[in-house]
Parts: sequence; C-alpha cells; structure tokens
Amino acid sequence: MQVTYGLMVVIGLVSYLAWKRSELQSRLLLNPYETYYQKQYWRLLTSGFVHNGPLHLFLNLFTLYFFGAAIEQIFTIFFQEQGILLYLVLFFTAIIVANVPTMLKHKNNPRYNSLGASGGVSALVLAFILFDPLRQLCLYLFICLPGYILGAIFIAYSIIMGRRGRDNINHDAHLWGAVFGVIFVLLLRPSTVIAFLDQVFLK
Repeated sequence: MQVTYGLMVVIGLVSYLAWKRSELQSRLLLNPYETYYQKQYWRLLTSGFVHNGPLHLFLNLFTLYFFGAAIEQIFTIFFQEQGILLYLVLFFTAIIVANVPTMLKHKNNPRYNSLGASGGVSALVLAFILFDPLRQLCLYLFICLPGYILGAIFIAYSIIMGRRGRDNINHDAHLWGAVFGVIFVLLLRPSTVIAFLDQVFLK
C-alpha cells in the first residue's frame, strides 16, 4: 500500500501549499474557460491535487486510504508486476476523464471553477465494488449497505444532483469518475463482470 500512502502525502502537501498560496491554487484548479480556450489542459489533472478546504481534503484522503489501498492490493494480485502501474493509470486517468465533461459543460463560464480528487476516488470505489460487491460499505458511518447497492445509489444520486446543479459539488465528476472506474476494470479483466453477477445473484 506504499503507493496509496505516497499519493495521499502528495495530494495533502499540494493542497496545503495551495491554501497558503492562492496563485498556486488558481493555477492548478479546473477553470473550464481557461482550460478550453487557453489550452491549459494540465488543469484536467492538476485540479485533482488541490482541495477547497480541510474537510474536502479529509473526505477524499479518507476514501483514498481505504479504497486506494484495496485496489492497489487487488491489482497487484491479479496483474502482478503491472498492478501498480495500472493502479496509477486508473487513478490519474479517472481524474482527467471525470473533468472533461465539466470542461465542455462550463467552457463558456469564466467564473466556474472545480477542484478535488473526487473523480479519481470515485473510480477506485466503483472498481472495488466490482471485485467485492457484497462487502458492507458504510455511508456516514451508520448507513451500511452491500457495495453494489450503495454504488447504484451513488450513481443515481450523482445523476440527479448533477442535473439540478444547486450546490457547489461537482457531481458530474463523481459520476464520470465512477463510470470510468467500471469501464477500466472491465477492459482489463472482462471476467470480473461474471464474478460480480455470480456474487450478486447467486449469493
């Protein structure tokens, strides 16, 4: 799990430095207008390393700690020496892919900004659910459901809230990160879907 811990340290350090230097945060966060029209495409990735505040950072790192470590271990088992590389590709690519719809949706709004590793973290959560759908996952520490049910609720919630757009949360990034996590695993190991269905329907 050393790679996961390394990711946590880097994300935490960059977020902290960005809080201290507002110009750094402005340079790294996702501003769809500047990303699209000024071709500052690095923002699609670097926005995953900055956060809005300590609580935002804590929630993403807390989730990364559990699900990132689990996926790192699972990938190492299934893909051996390529596992760590594939794990990093999943996480970083998920951040980028999750941000692309936001860039296209808000590219004409210079005042819109988005930041956080939620797209990558969502990909890890849904990837984990594919491998272990019956594992009890807890929301807010007291609502515990099998992973496949919680994953379905999460996706439905992200779609609904993304359409409403009434809060400051980038639900589109959550949704597309989650979808990418599922697609990534199925492309790497198609037999995962058979194991998933067997566990869910033949439990």
